Amino acid sequence: MKSLRTVAQWLPVKLVGVHATSLPAIMNLRYEPSDPYVVHAAFTTDVDGHGPVEWIIGRDLLIDGLEGPAGEGDIRVWPTGEEGRRDLYILLNPPSGTALLKAPAPEVKAFLQETEAVVPRGAELGRSDFDRLLAHFLAEG
Repeated sequence: MKSLRTVAQWLPVKLVGVHATSLPAIMNLRYEPSDPYVVHAAFTTDVDGHGPVEWIIGRDLLIDGLEGPAGEGDIRVWPTGEEGRRDLYILLNPPSGTALLKAPAPEVKAFLQETEAVVPRGAELGRSDFDRLLAHFLAEG
């Protein structure tokens, strides 16, 4: 299987708080062609003193969220604002708490277009390393 490049991008985001307050943060997006259905997202702020908080988000969820509300459960995504000046809200809602992030939609869209240039949407099945995934799940079991 041909090795394809990893796509990575840092983006400025805002951690949205109560009463319209926000805290600047950085979102590091990483796409690995060997795991073509997901985007790895790491969020960091300068004030918490902790390392990055990492999430795995479905690539289709992010793509769909650029056009309208998408997702259920722990991750929800939706656009806001006017075309060309849109933001993308990402709601992370694990049992331990909630975080609402506001990201620049054009930059997220550019990142996702780059991932689609590496592995087109709908062609993920041909890029999945099922043997590696099966070994991982069996080792966890």
